[in-house]
Amino acid sequence: MDMGISGKRALVCASSKGLGRGCAEALAAEGVNLVLNARTEGPLEKTAQELRDKYGVDVVAIAADITSEEGRNKVLAEAADVDILVTNAGGPPPGMWSDWEREDFIKAIDANMLTPIALMKALLPKMIEKGWGRVVNITSQSVKSPIAVLGLSNSARAGLTGYVAGTSRQVAPHGVVINNLLPGIHATDRAASLDQGVADAQGISVEEAAAQRAETLPTRRYGTAEEFGATCAFMCSQYAGNMIGQNVLLDGGAMNSTM
Repeated sequence: MDMGISGKRALVCASSKGLGRGCAEALAAEGVNLVLNARTEGPLEKTAQELRDKYGVDVVAIAADITSEEGRNKVLAEAADVDILVTNAGGPPPGMWSDWEREDFIKAIDANMLTPIALMKALLPKMIEKGWGRVVNITSQSVKSPIAVLGLSNSARAGLTGYVAGTSRQVAPHGVVINNLLPGIHATDRAASLDQGVADAQGISVEEAAAQRAETLPTRRYGTAEEFGATCAFMCSQYAGNMIGQNVLLDGGAMNSTM
């Protein structure tokens, strides 16, 4: 299938590894030129060079903290004319309701709600002017099925979801499509870290911890960055023009719902 996006340009955040890299690689495979962003320069430059070598696309790597105004300005100076935006940022730490203070919520909202909103506000006008654009916000399965210990993430990402619900319908007449992509557990460094924590707590191997978690999923396996990226690429494609303000869940069937 020709996604119809060869020659387009995309900004992909948190794209040096994990799900962000999966999205960047799937877009590069479709001939999309990239602006990659992550905090750490070394892994980011390595990813950028690998994608240049493998797919022959133009890749610009900008190491910056996208959640800070200074970092966003640095990225946007290079990415002001992109056709595609993929927002992505790690979630805040888990905890109990009694642990969190106002400052914790402000930090979570700034990273997981206000940063993607700021990027959309900066980039949507040019997309509207061109009459074509795609935005995919990587959020979390917890938007549809809240996880108690992730209250900070639940709150911030639900706020972003509400913003997208309205904004996506305001920009849709101009050929600009905004949707959210909601991951469950995937085989990434984050999953490995979670499995290590379970292994340490239960006195079992990391492999046993991973197998134990996988057994809770109908698919009996973790998702992969490759299939996640492929879904992202479709949501950025010429075929997604009628998909407006949707929350696409990739969780291996973990959430059981008719809606």
